[in-house]
Parts: sequence; C-alpha cells; structure tokens
Amino acid sequence: MSTPVRAPGGFPVVGVIGGGQLARMCAGPATELGVTLSVLTDDPGSSAAQVIPSAPVGAHTDMAAVRAFARECDVVTFDHEHVPQEILAALVEDGVTVHPSPGALLHAQDKLVMRRVLTDAGTPCPPWRAAGSREEVEAFAAEVGWPIVAKTPRGGYDGKGVLVAAAIEDLQEWLARADEQGEQLLLEAKVPFVRELAVLLARSPSGQAAAWPVVETVQTDGICTEVIAPAPGLSEESARAATLIGLDVAAELGVTGVMAVELFELADGSVLVNELAMRPHNSGHWSMDGAVTGQFEQHLRAVLDLPLGSPEARAGWTVMANVLGGEHEDLYPTYRHVMARDPGLRVHLYGKGVRPGRKIGHVTVCGEDLPALRERATHAADYIQGVITQ
Repeated sequence: MSTPVRAPGGFPVVGVIGGGQLARMCAGPATELGVTLSVLTDDPGSSAAQVIPSAPVGAHTDMAAVRAFARECDVVTFDHEHVPQEILAALVEDGVTVHPSPGALLHAQDKLVMRRVLTDAGTPCPPWRAAGSREEVEAFAAEVGWPIVAKTPRGGYDGKGVLVAAAIEDLQEWLARADEQGEQLLLEAKVPFVRELAVLLARSPSGQAAAWPVVETVQTDGICTEVIAPAPGLSEESARAATLIGLDVAAELGVTGVMAVELFELADGSVLVNELAMRPHNSGHWSMDGAVTGQFEQHLRAVLDLPLGSPEARAGWTVMANVLGGEHEDLYPTYRHVMARDPGLRVHLYGKGVRPGRKIGHVTVCGEDLPALRERATHAADYIQGVITQ
C-alpha cells in the first residue's frame, strides 16, 4: 500500500475509493486547490491511476485494503456507490471522515430505501411498489396499467438493471432471480414524461449548499448521450421548483459532496424524482468548462468543508456530448482532427479501453447559438467514435 505524499503547509489528503473517470477528473482541481489526491483502484492501469501518482491497488469490497487506504487520508469519498455498508461502518468506527456518510450513501445504493424515504418526506416520485411475487406484480399493474418499469434495487447504471415490462411474462426471469437472492424488485409506473432533467448541487458538512442550473439530459438506449445547460424552455418557476426539490432531498438525507437528482418533467411542467447519485455525475460534466466552478472542484471543496465556489454558468449555453466507444481503438488521430476542426471545442477522454457503447470521454462547447452548439458537439463525439468520417 503506497503512501500519498502530503503537500507542505498542512494541506489535506483526499482519498477516493474507485479508480474510474470521476476520480480521474478530480486530479486537475485537486492540484489547483493545493490538496493531495489518492485513489484506491482495483486496476493499476485504471483511468484515475494513469494521472494520480498515489493509486494503491485494492478492491472496494476488501475490508483490509479499504481500511489501510483510509488511514492515510484526511477524508474519504467515492468514485461510485458500491462500497458495502459494513466496510463504510468500519471506516466510521476507525474515526475516518467519510463524505457522503454511509447513511446518506445508502439511498443511492438501494433504490427501495430511496423511494421509501423520499415518499415519506413528500418528495414527488412516480407511483411505485416493492414486489417479490407474480401476484404482487399483477396487483401493481392492475393499479397503474401496463407497461410498468421494473428495477433491481442495487447495482444498476446506464440502463442496466431496468426493464420495461409489457406483461407479467416479461418479468418471469427477474422474479425468479429475485426470489433466489431473497430480494424484491422496485416497480414503477411508466410515467408519460416530456423529457428528462437533472439538478446538480453540492452540500458541505457545515450545511452550505450551491446548485448549478437545471439541465436537460438526452438518453439513447438508456445511456445519456447529450446534456444541455440550462434546460431549454424551462420556466423560471419550474427550474426553481426542481432546484428546491434537489436542495430539500440533500438536506433530508444529510448529503455531503456533490449530488445529482435525475428528474422526469411532465407535460404540466411539474417534475418527479427518478434517480439519485451521491457523487459527481455525467449530467454535470458540462460544468468543467461551462461553469465558474466545475463539479469536481466543488466536490472536493464540499468534502473538505471549504467554502463552495460559484455554480454560475459562464455562457448562455453549454452542450456536452458523451463519446461512446466504437469499432476502432486508435482515438488519437480523431482526437487531433476534432480539435483542429473546432478550436473552441473542449475534449475530455478518460484513458479507458474502447468497447462499443462504453463511455470513453465527452466533449463540451459553450456559446450563445444553441442549435450550432448541439451540431458541433454531436459532430465531434460522432467523429471520435467513428460514426462519421468527415
């Protein structure tokens, strides 16, 4: 287990469990803030390990490895939500400062826990039910109508762990697996939403909070492919209401750090909470280039209880397009091409191996002409992926 090198002057070490692109994108802001970053990664060649010198190797499920890693850090935070609760509890018992806390993080780890707590707090959510049997599924469907949305309470992301079921037969395999594991499924009504929105905010241990503009997220096959900041055509009233929901949820759950609240916007302008993420989030990548304070700097500020930076947008519009893996692995020529073609473009690649459909980077453009920005971002992402060749 390597020991992070502390910066002179009493500056702290922030430990990140997980070596993915979210940890990687904290590296620049950590340097600018003067703090040392250390990541616990399960792969010495991981996205974060490529750019962060202190990157001991260990699994997030390995109690001894996580505890040894945390002993060298002043605060521990996360690249993902999958660290087991018993390991988080052990860190707290060891006196480690953990942000977000295990109690808060549980609501991002278990969707049933999240739904129960939000419903009890009066937060608007889709109609839902926990179900573990055919009879319970059919009873819920009789109330809300087919099709329904089924979700595995733990472990789903980017469309995984989500199934739109048109009939009970579509859920037979899922019910059998849930029964074997002694678990229930989360069932939700299929909401006739207009579009998907996201509220990104940060909250510090002292209770200071700051929220970025509400954004629109565009999904393709369950994967976010585009983010528009701010959400076009969203009324001030709806934006304020959505932001207040996010701030209320963060306060109710005691969240510290960055949190994303994914929302469904309905035809009347109201919103329902879809998902929570208690870490920097894909919907906030635009802020790296499009806001005064990007989400990765803000997350570090929040977990260290530093004063939060301004979340104000730098331009009228920012568009972020995700770069997905395609058929070719040699990205550098396409990377150079899009930067030469469009010098105003910002390209962020994650150092990840190419796999079709995998998020391997993103591009952002800022300005005042939204249609032109969307075209530029989409063109660059498609060119790097290999969808287009000119």
